[in-house]
Amino acid sequence: MNPQLAVMAAVRGGVFTRADARACGYPDPEIDSLLETGAWRRIRPGTYAAHRALTLVTDEVLHLRKVYRVLRTGGSAVFASHQSAAALHALPLWGLDLSRVHVTSPQGRGGCVGGVHRHIRDPVGPGIQIWNKLRMVSPARAVVEVASTSPAAPAGVLTDAALYAGLVTNRSLKRAVSDHGNERAVATISRACAESASVAESRLRQLLAEAGLPTPSTAPPPDVDPSEPTRPDIAALWFPEERTVVEFEPRFPFWCEESEPDDEEPEAEALHPDPAAPDPLETCWISWPELSEPAVVIDRIRASFARASRRTGVRHFDLARARP
Repeated sequence: MNPQLAVMAAVRGGVFTRADARACGYPDPEIDSLLETGAWRRIRPGTYAAHRALTLVTDEVLHLRKVYRVLRTGGSAVFASHQSAAALHALPLWGLDLSRVHVTSPQGRGGCVGGVHRHIRDPVGPGIQIWNKLRMVSPARAVVEVASTSPAAPAGVLTDAALYAGLVTNRSLKRAVSDHGNERAVATISRACAESASVAESRLRQLLAEAGLPTPSTAPPPDVDPSEPTRPDIAALWFPEERTVVEFEPRFPFWCEESEPDDEEPEAEALHPDPAAPDPLETCWISWPELSEPAVVIDRIRASFARASRRTGVRHFDLARARP
């Protein structure tokens, strides 16, 4: 089940309709095949559920269900916005305040009433859409609205995830900022990284940038021991000049929008280690809980850089430490 259909199943209490599946990219032959093989099962005519699906009632699921109820009863002029729209776009809500449902409307009374925060904008403005009968702002507008009103760390994660998923581009984000953003949103988008593949990686890259440490290579680290199998529970960033690999837990991976190859654009090649890159001398491990302690993470990475430097005899000038 892809992330968009998982959203629909969450708002409908664990089931979904054939129309939901079609809207989420499943053609009828694939739907019939999933039913025939038992991957999906019929609950009643036209309504299905994933076989042995375990629906965890998390804060995110509860928020999605509230959003769905508000949109059903709010009228045709009410659109999900901010983190509520991000939830409908199947983007990660890590660190965001989910205590209120956010909607935007051209009329009514603004403010928070009954757990619903109504933003008044007449007209509602550009960047709105209707998907599977759900009214919401576009992914780019949702990202910018969150970046304008939420703390920098979760807003940065959301921006990275939207870029990685292919739901937004740098151009669409800049256009949305001009219509709906502020200085906070501009700063968040300027630091965005489309290469981050999980919440953990996004947070780690943010901490590196804030501390003024080098930017990791776009290539993966060299295979020091090709005989060892690749572990999916470990991800890594490679710093060739510092000859250091920073490994971490890839918690909460982002999803990526599948797209048809464009004949006019060359197909993107998979990243491979640079054969000319030096062998790593140091490996630094960062656990998921440690990402909530930036000072610990930065000190450990700097210490790994320093040990590698002593082993090579090459010293790197750290601008961050030179600042008063």
